[in-house]
Amino acid sequence: MAVRGHEVVLACRTLDKANAAVDRIKTNVANESEDAVDAMSLLKSLKLTPMECDLADLSSVDSFMRNLYDEKYSFDAVCYNAGLARNIDSKDVARTKQGFELTVGTNHLGHFYLNHLLLKGNAINADGGRIVVTSSSVHDPDSPGGAQGETATLGDLAGFERAVSDGSGRFDMVDGGTFNADKAYKDSKLCNVLFARELHRRLSSDDKTSNIRVNAFTPGLIVGTGLFRDQNQVFTKVFDIAATKLLKVGETAHYGGGALEYMTLSPKVGEKGGLYYYSEPGSSKYGDDAFGKQFVVSEVSKEARASDSNGRAKRFWELSEKLVGV
Repeated sequence: MAVRGHEVVLACRTLDKANAAVDRIKTNVANESEDAVDAMSLLKSLKLTPMECDLADLSSVDSFMRNLYDEKYSFDAVCYNAGLARNIDSKDVARTKQGFELTVGTNHLGHFYLNHLLLKGNAINADGGRIVVTSSSVHDPDSPGGAQGETATLGDLAGFERAVSDGSGRFDMVDGGTFNADKAYKDSKLCNVLFARELHRRLSSDDKTSNIRVNAFTPGLIVGTGLFRDQNQVFTKVFDIAATKLLKVGETAHYGGGALEYMTLSPKVGEKGGLYYYSEPGSSKYGDDAFGKQFVVSEVSKEARASDSNGRAKRFWELSEKLVGV
């Protein structure tokens, strides 16, 4: 995106991580340039702004927004791409600064609050702006990854309901069940899908912001990133090689980044909102040719589809608002 001339604000968990991301981008650009003169020219043209935005702390999101207002930013596209997955053997309920269960609190509620502030501040271009939500196929129990172990379901939202009714904001699981780290991640990805679809519905019914397109996607199984930082690192490295090189069910970070870029910049994706993009596992073997071919509009889970019609998505939105205090 930066090489194409777009100004990119990197909102990362810490400012150190944001600065490190900027440095990695510059290093990659320099290494890929054919000669030193081209490299220097390209590096000078890059517009990269590192900023801190910890989605596990709503006060950090507030600070991030104040910094945006100071700089008078207006975005043509916003990518809600942050995510974490606890070790699947974790039994303790880790929490955000506000007391939310950490996985759903970060992957869904942090994004939800940030999105609320961005729209409230008119910080997203109302004439053709885009909101891109990174989900995962594991939100769907009928997908290969989603069928493994505990499957995703938000049930009747009993966990959210109790957290709101007692005023504590504390929940272990969205459906009110006993904490399960694996299910919490899958649930958070289902939250991402419901959020994207309900946001699209709400923006589409509002004439002032009807031209903002909201779409979700899955980049596939990408093991070699910070997403699995809480897992056993020896196992993670072995699994990464096995998934991408041997079994060919995983994707490279390059492919995942390309999928995000495609969602953000492709004219085709910008035509419609409320959609979910997905490709069959292992599509990275097609390289960049996969985007727009193997990487296409797909169907979300049965629960996500049903939530549109039975009022569950609307209630999910309302409870999310109450939990983050808006």
